[in-house]
Amino acid sequence: MAQWITQVGERARTRLSAARAVPPFAGPVEVRPASTVEDGIPRGVKVAGAWAWRIVLFILTGYLLLKVIAALRLMVIPVAVAILLAALLEPVAGWLRRHGLHRSLAAAIVLVGGLIVVFGGLGVIIYTFIAQFDNLSGRVGEGVGEIQRWLSSGPLHISEKQLNDTVSSLEKQFTANRGALTSGALSTATTLGEVVTGFFLVLFTLFFFLRDGGQIWAFLCRLLPHQARLPVARAGHYSWYTLVSYVRATVLVAFVDALGIGIGLAVLRIPLALPLAALVFLGAFIPVIGATLSGTVAVLVALVTNGPVSALLVLGVVIAVQQLEGHVLQPLIMGRAVALHPLAVILAITTGVVAAGIVGGLVAVPLLAVSNTAVRYLSQHPDGEPTDEGEEPPGVQDTDGEVDQPEPEPEPEPEPEPEPEGSVEDDIKDQ
Repeated sequence: MAQWITQVGERARTRLSAARAVPPFAGPVEVRPASTVEDGIPRGVKVAGAWAWRIVLFILTGYLLLKVIAALRLMVIPVAVAILLAALLEPVAGWLRRHGLHRSLAAAIVLVGGLIVVFGGLGVIIYTFIAQFDNLSGRVGEGVGEIQRWLSSGPLHISEKQLNDTVSSLEKQFTANRGALTSGALSTATTLGEVVTGFFLVLFTLFFFLRDGGQIWAFLCRLLPHQARLPVARAGHYSWYTLVSYVRATVLVAFVDALGIGIGLAVLRIPLALPLAALVFLGAFIPVIGATLSGTVAVLVALVTNGPVSALLVLGVVIAVQQLEGHVLQPLIMGRAVALHPLAVILAITTGVVAAGIVGGLVAVPLLAVSNTAVRYLSQHPDGEPTDEGEEPPGVQDTDGEVDQPEPEPEPEPEPEPEPEGSVEDDIKDQ
């Protein structure tokens, strides 16, 4: 018995000595997970793949959005045009409301007055065109004959036979495609019906934008989660300021373009000077390229009516006016309305024209300017706090990396005129 106790003690001392010889516990034991397929993929490839599917998702969402807009273009386009017109006419309607007129009566007066101005201008342009049509047709025939003689006897040395063959080929193609032209006329009639429908929809929508614009925006903001209402409401407030400034600047630039080119056409005695000036005015609403294209039409009219010398003089007038716009009017007037890089403007116009034609090119830049203002405001003021007093709205601040030092102004830009019924922010806070 004593021998067994001695053996047990010896074994216990041996185990204790072995335990003391083990190094102290250094930390948790690392358990490695089982290997997977992604273990051999570099981290850069994983990051690129994560970005790739998100970019594809954004592109797919944008494509579906464009398809929906294209399907609803009969509604979307008139609403977009109505918003632009509301930005132009709202200051007048606000002035009438502040002087005691009911908002419905103020909206109606502004709408009817705008229609009178537009249709009065169209009437003068159409009357001018009809009055000069007979003289114009004869001068066009003479101009075409002069161009043919210049082509045959000028530096190109195109023979009379080649000119006659070209004219005969065009006549044959016209005869062969008469059926297609007929179907195109029917399609034009359908498009005309859509234009008439869109016109009345613009009037109806514009009236209610002028009458209840603030209430409509407050209602849309109340559909958002509670924490997002005030930031979105204020972002819309500054975006509307940007849109109003953009439309005013565009109208002023378009008027100067039309006035300069119209005076040049009148001095050079080019027929249809007034209609061509009106075309320049409308074309200037598409930035960068609109006035240039309409000026090209004026050059062509001068070529076929008064000859190459007059066409060159008109071209000089158009270039001079475009230089005045690009180096003086755009930086001085448009630069205070929106701060967009020229490349962004060109890409926006191209995308708008591809997506929705002429109307898309018309609304692309103001849409980009409004989005720029909203995004920049929300990034700088995520809680919806107002900008500092005297600070320019986010959409007109310089977007370059360097901080520009603008020339001091005699007084800051006036804030947008508030609605007499209360601001949108107050309506949001009350909810």
